[in-house]
Amino acid sequence: MTDLAASPLGHATTYSEQYDPGLLFAVERAPLRADLPPAALARMRGADVWNAYELSWLDSFGKPQVAIATFTVPATSPCIVESKSVKLYLTAFNQTCFAGADDVRATIAADLGKATGADVAVALTLPDGFAALPHAELEGECLDALPLVPREKTLAPDALAAGGPPVGEALITRLFRSVCPVTGQPDYASVQVRYRGTRIDRVGLLRYLVSFRRQPGFHEHCVERIFADVWERCRPEELSVHARFMRRGGIDINPYRTSGDPAPPDNARTARQ
Repeated sequence: MTDLAASPLGHATTYSEQYDPGLLFAVERAPLRADLPPAALARMRGADVWNAYELSWLDSFGKPQVAIATFTVPATSPCIVESKSVKLYLTAFNQTCFAGADDVRATIAADLGKATGADVAVALTLPDGFAALPHAELEGECLDALPLVPREKTLAPDALAAGGPPVGEALITRLFRSVCPVTGQPDYASVQVRYRGTRIDRVGLLRYLVSFRRQPGFHEHCVERIFADVWERCRPEELSVHARFMRRGGIDINPYRTSGDPAPPDNARTARQ
């Protein structure tokens, strides 16, 4: 099991000025999934989409270049990478010369692939393409105006319930918050639950999602927990959970878990991102 105390989280930081793939800190997925229901795990697939907004390097003449990096880590990868280690890794590009953007992209893809144990798709958006990057809120009916008196101080999967005729709908909240499992710092997100099956009780779903407020967990595992709990307790025929977390350290992480097509939705940044 990964020793999180060995990660850069919660420790004083020294920024390297030269490219160093050894800065990436891998975290095994399997221990994080050990308490998830096997039936839900068997149906769960998807990917984690990362956007890194602070990527910079030097060209062959020493002139700074910038880009926005997007990389997609399949949910089948044995490991995730801890986000602060990714920030430190990318910061080390700042004083390193590369032949061009393609060289930077290939280097990041190779290093993330080695760290996660899977093929990681990497794309760079250069400044000429910044204005075309999509912005949109998650689609669905927002739950946030529902009357709710939160009672739970711990995670509350018992709040989930379903009943009545089958429906197909997408429900969203912008009230989601969890905490970093190492530092306890808050992580905020918009969350979409899209499903087809017996109607899910909306107040119960919102109460459940709000109950993550003190829950420690990496972004990826929080989404997997939501998928597993909704799948187990509400028994939908189809289910997808998509979260778009606010950026930290110039990086946002957007996990997607589904019982259907594993390809993630369009990578459209929300207003809070």
